Amino acid sequence: MRWVRFRHGGTLKIGTLNDDMVVVQSGSMFQNPEPTGEVLEPADVTFLPPVAPGKMIGLANNFHALIEKAGGSIPEEPLYFIKVNTSLHQGGVPITRPKRYAGKIIFEGELGLVIGNTCRDVSPEDALACLFGCTCVNDVTAIGLLNKDPDFPQWTRSKAADTFGVIGPVVATGLDLATLRVVTTLNETERQNYPVADMVFSPAELISHLSHDMTLEAGDVIACGTSVGVGSMRHDDVVTVTIGGIGSISNRFIDPSAQA
Repeated sequence: MRWVRFRHGGTLKIGTLNDDMVVVQSGSMFQNPEPTGEVLEPADVTFLPPVAPGKMIGLANNFHALIEKAGGSIPEEPLYFIKVNTSLHQGGVPITRPKRYAGKIIFEGELGLVIGNTCRDVSPEDALACLFGCTCVNDVTAIGLLNKDPDFPQWTRSKAADTFGVIGPVVATGLDLATLRVVTTLNETERQNYPVADMVFSPAELISHLSHDMTLEAGDVIACGTSVGVGSMRHDDVVTVTIGGIGSISNRFIDPSAQA
């Protein structure tokens, strides 16, 4: 199933996409939702990020190909950071530059895991029972901020600006994670095309490791990290992240300084 969140008639609703129509559902997508009988045209709703996570957890150095290209080493355990929930952003709405940062801003196409129920200290064998579904992520980064201060890597500041947590267009359930590929285009030119199977830590291992550090709750998103091909965005560039079975999410990058 493909789950969405949207506004219709001034009301926040959830639903599923069926034959390109929006089937409205009652309650929470995570707890026994039921169709209301209302079916809407997509053109009549305003789509939002498909979930409202309490936290977005992003992985670093989680793909063999990128580690090899960078000459790095395989981490012994997942390396991660937090993207704050106010960075959450949907497709079709521009990504914008933070006002106090003039440096390079990059795109990172990724698979996002959406947690479906509260989980803590789960084993890798049981971890996928905590997974509700998957979404596309563009983990936007103000890369020049990351190591601006040599004494303190600024992961939060570089990753958590408004509009930097792009997810969507849907949360898809029932996917075969081992077969998925992440494809990212910049102005319709392919820049990334990599298999999820190249992860250092699999989705089950990520959920398990993270659940031993913190409680994961329904709606939380784990961005699984990216592979080779990330690049910078310039004013009016359009970045699209596509994963088979989920769909595509596109955003234009608007740089107010380039318009001045």
